[in-house]
Amino acid sequence: MGKRGASHIVWDWNGTLFHDNDAIIGATNAAFADLGMEPITLERYRALYCVPVPKFYERLLGRMPTDAEWQVMDDTFHRYYTEHRVRCSLTEGAGLLLAEWRSAGHSQSLLSMYGHEELVPLVRGFGIEEHFIRVQGRVGPSGGSKADHMVRHLEALARHGVEPGRTVVIGDAADDAVAARHAGARAVLYTGGSHSRASLEAVGVPVVDTLAEAVAVAKDFGSGAAAFG
Repeated sequence: MGKRGASHIVWDWNGTLFHDNDAIIGATNAAFADLGMEPITLERYRALYCVPVPKFYERLLGRMPTDAEWQVMDDTFHRYYTEHRVRCSLTEGAGLLLAEWRSAGHSQSLLSMYGHEELVPLVRGFGIEEHFIRVQGRVGPSGGSKADHMVRHLEALARHGVEPGRTVVIGDAADDAVAARHAGARAVLYTGGSHSRASLEAVGVPVVDTLAEAVAVAKDFGSGAAAFG
């Protein structure tokens, strides 16, 4: 009691620790091509992207995709992404930030909506797995919100002494902040990934341009407060 700042960080993966914008946009456009749609730019993607993902496609199509269309697009997206993610790297400075947070005696974990079986070897390949007390990817259908996954993630971390009220979620999507609030944690959103600054600022949590700034904000948060004050 009486301590200030976060004691635990839950990191997002795609667009946050993993700088995969090029693979994401390429995979999205490959999926769009299956429906005869024009390619989308990164700027337009950031302005319109939302979760659940079919809603994002509705914004572009002008209608909700059918179940068959969604399945084709989702399959194409993941096939293309898997082929092209190999050219992507960690976000600049991410490895050092992870090491410094751990060295300072704090804990951190990784929660992603990327498939768990694909996520774990990818994280391991970058040599950063040791910094996390838990690495968790999506199990089940893709395209949904992270909210319920976040609740289960923090419940699993309770045995490590992780308290939601002293946890900060760092991600690049509005849904990361929604998930944090749902689980009783705080959130900081990073502009380097899937959303424009304007769409992130509309959520009502701190928005930063670098991961170093995100960690600095996490350090400054008070303890025991609700996610959105």
